Amino acid sequence: QVQVVDSGGGLVQPGGSLRLSCTVSGSIFSIKTMGWYRQAPGKERELVATITSGGDINYAESVKGRFTISRDSAKSALYLQMNSLKPEDTAVYYCNTEASSSDYPLREYEYWGQGTQVTVSS
Repeated sequence: QVQVVDSGGGLVQPGGSLRLSCTVSGSIFSIKTMGWYRQAPGKERELVATITSGGDINYAESVKGRFTISRDSAKSALYLQMNSLKPEDTAVYYCNTEASSSDYPLREYEYWGQGTQVTVSS
């Protein structure tokens, strides 16, 4: 069983910062991609940032220059440093990974964290 746990959300003022963390544990065979997604009330879930095993990074246009995604392969951990937060960043943030399990190492699946709330006051 693969487990994904994300944390670090909270309440901040506009212009403030937060650092989200995500850990992946369990019967992981290999990790292809890790990323952060978010979903605001009444809106669809959207991509925030992703990073591949090769180090390629992709950001949503709305967060470029403000958010930084990083990965610690040894710990199977993912981070999202969020600076200059805006009210429109308010959402539940979810950690995601595309990985293969030891139960079936030839196929990759998507695994999701439970979500962590980020609220930026207006």
